[in-house]
Amino acid sequence: MAQKPSTPKGTRDFSPLEMSRRNYIFDTIREVFRLFGYRQIETPAMENLCTLMGKYGEEGDKLLFKILNSGDYLKGVDPAMIECHDTGRLAAKLCDRGLRYDLTVPFARFVVQHRDEVQLPFKRFQIQPVWRADRPQKGRYREFYQCDADVVGSDSLNNEIELLQLEDMVFSRLGIRVAIKLNNRKILAGIAELIGEPDKLVDITVAIDKIDKIGLEKVDEELAARGLSQEAITALHPILQIDGTGTERLDKLAALLAPSEIGTKGVEELRTVVDGTMALGLNAELDIDVSLARGLNYYTGTIIEVKALDAEIGSISGGGRYDNLTGIFGLDGISGVGISFGADRIYDVLSALDLFPDSTAACTRVLFANFGTAEAAASLALIKKLRGEGIAAELYPDQAKMKKQIGYANAMGVPFFAIIGESELADGTVTVKNMADGSQQTIPVDKVAQTIA
Repeated sequence: MAQKPSTPKGTRDFSPLEMSRRNYIFDTIREVFRLFGYRQIETPAMENLCTLMGKYGEEGDKLLFKILNSGDYLKGVDPAMIECHDTGRLAAKLCDRGLRYDLTVPFARFVVQHRDEVQLPFKRFQIQPVWRADRPQKGRYREFYQCDADVVGSDSLNNEIELLQLEDMVFSRLGIRVAIKLNNRKILAGIAELIGEPDKLVDITVAIDKIDKIGLEKVDEELAARGLSQEAITALHPILQIDGTGTERLDKLAALLAPSEIGTKGVEELRTVVDGTMALGLNAELDIDVSLARGLNYYTGTIIEVKALDAEIGSISGGGRYDNLTGIFGLDGISGVGISFGADRIYDVLSALDLFPDSTAACTRVLFANFGTAEAAASLALIKKLRGEGIAAELYPDQAKMKKQIGYANAMGVPFFAIIGESELADGTVTVKNMADGSQQTIPVDKVAQTIA
């Protein structure tokens, strides 16, 4: 018996309807990217493993998909390493490449590799799939698309303000109500100093970044397991629970972090971004969230996360400032900031809220019936003219009963069904049926385009 075919867990096939809807998302985001002056690039699906390792933190490194070397990949490997299940060192021996985890690190590599061709500041966007060896669950996949916009070569906080405007425009066009959460990595560094654990910044950020998922009590347990003292954990609680309006939270943080130079700078930067954004106006809610950490190690300043207000799902966009990501590839002093849209989660939100336009359900505007050789030839001639005017049209390929052809049009969601039969052929007319209300009219050939447009 043949094995039942399936896709790997965490991956999916996409039907024509799903692709039409996905392209609606991609096209919306792409158009906004271009309005803000971003230019498109692409990078390979795989990168050298040394490019990826160490850029995403300890947990991120574990989620990298590694690719076995070609040929005899066990050649030169010490058998004792296999017997003792030393997977870390073994992977380093067996794998030189890995699938990209995100688009930001490959972008940093691109900037360094093509430095002589890139004009700074450089604004790029990229829409491509990424892969993570995560546990598949609702809203979390092993293969998914990211839509990134980054600007490198500028320290200006105007970039953050513009990116928040960009986020707002995308979600306004998609019809999704969102809350944009903001924090600053320097504030987190100041908090680590304030509670007496400056060397535990990474441990603190990795743990508190999970507060929405696992709750404060579990975060406390993880912090303790990572070596933080009970006094430090207790001191952290009131900071994470700061409330009030955005301005009030910033004022409270400024007072708390006054002893910390880096913490104070973080508050100042965040205040500049918030004030500049609100001066321009925003449809989205803007929220200062002290617990927002985004566990990626390369963030150094502003941190951004976007959540849908009307759907239970994780973040649907996020990003932040990274001051020297290119430094790991030998090019120091290139600051950058960027955001990433999670197209797959956005799709799930639009589906759950029934926000996809009806136009995404069909790509063909009119289907012509096929009644024979002469009728089909006349239909194809008219179809060519309609396509030249930008109207998607097609001919049912085979002669078949009218019921079957209309049934096909219904199943494909085609809004109009056109008939050139024997009488229409003689009169130079076309009978056009509106599939939505069942009405039909016979019109001259040259009136078809304006009738179905």
